[in-house]
Amino acid sequence: MRLLLVADLHYSLPQFDWVLDIAADFDVVVLAGDHLDLASIVDGRAQSVVVRKYFSRLCAKTRVLICSGNHDLDAKNDAGEKFAKWLSGSPHEGVLSDGESIVIDGTLFTACPWWDGPIVKAGIAAQLAAAAAKREKRWIWIHHAPPARSPTSWGGNRSFGDVELREWIEQYRPDIVLSGHVHQSPFVKDGSWVDRIGPTWVFNAGQQFGAPPAHIIIDTEADEALWFSSAGNQFVRLGAALERPVPKLQSLPSWLKAEDRPRVPGQA
Repeated sequence: MRLLLVADLHYSLPQFDWVLDIAADFDVVVLAGDHLDLASIVDGRAQSVVVRKYFSRLCAKTRVLICSGNHDLDAKNDAGEKFAKWLSGSPHEGVLSDGESIVIDGTLFTACPWWDGPIVKAGIAAQLAAAAAKREKRWIWIHHAPPARSPTSWGGNRSFGDVELREWIEQYRPDIVLSGHVHQSPFVKDGSWVDRIGPTWVFNAGQQFGAPPAHIIIDTEADEALWFSSAGNQFVRLGAALERPVPKLQSLPSWLKAEDRPRVPGQA
């Protein structure tokens, strides 16, 4: 399985266009939250309409898995906790989203919502417990915030990670956790796009302006993950121990042909 991870697109249409342009090259495309941008001059409802159209177009090309981020919250439950109402229901048929799990080629994927209070947090705990009973060979979580006490959640002077997620990882030991949220983690001292908590690999591609977005490609057959960004490219072998510093990607691996490498629309 070949998987593309991006997050924190924040209504950047050139970045959505880039993902759409290369989506068919992947078995699964993961957009790990913050599809919308609270700081945009475009009304949030209008943003959600446009982004839903992108989801629909992506679904015509490949499997699409998403989760909500803090910028995606547009409603409140009965307890006053915020949630992403626009990401639920029939408009997203074919898209795995908050609170759902699916098995693809023997891999169990679980998409967790952004939690804003104890009720949604308890719902995630129940969701993970139920999904654990369905676990097969590999279990991958999609959760916008990376775990606490991890380089993937380091912002340069403090951690922005999720303490509960760290505890859930230590409890259930998933194979991979795909996150975003902390834009600068891969680009600052003591931060990183990758971490390992016990047997669990944690990834956060980070956020950069323009197309292409910072992104991670994972190939489960090759057992490798590659990070591409304006700051450089790196890789890890999932069947080996995590090295620090993370090795630079000097050349494309044989499983990722030059013509298959994600590209900027309009460029050869």
